[in-house]
Amino acid sequence: VLLADSGGGMVQPGGSLRLSCAASGFTFSTYDMSWVRQAPGKGPEWVSHINTDSSRTHYADSVKGRFTISRDNAKNTLYLQMNCLKPEDTALYYCARDPPNDGMDYWGKGTLVSVSP
Repeated sequence: VLLADSGGGMVQPGGSLRLSCAASGFTFSTYDMSWVRQAPGKGPEWVSHINTDSSRTHYADSVKGRFTISRDNAKNTLYLQMNCLKPEDTALYYCARDPPNDGMDYWGKGTLVSVSP
C-alpha cells in the first residue's frame, strides 16, 4: 500500500490549494478515505472523510463550508480542495485509508500547507 500526498505549499489567508493523494497497492475504489492534519506543536486532527462511491462526505466543524473532499476511483486519487484558507489551517496534511470499523490503517507521508500573510 502506498499513499502519495502532494499539493501543499505556501498561500496567503483567503487563498486556495488542492491536495492530491495518489493511491496504489490496493483496490482504491473499495476503501473509504480520510484526510488528517497535524499543526505544529499539536496532535492530529481529523479533517474529512469520504466513502467509496463519494455518496457520503463528512467534515470537521473547523473546515466545513471551506474544504471539499472528493475522489476519482478511475485515477486512484483522493483530493482535498481547500478554499478561504486561514492561518490556523497551517499543518502537515495526510491522506489515510480509513476502512469502516477498523480505523485508519495506512497513511501518506504528508504534505505541508502554510498559510501566512
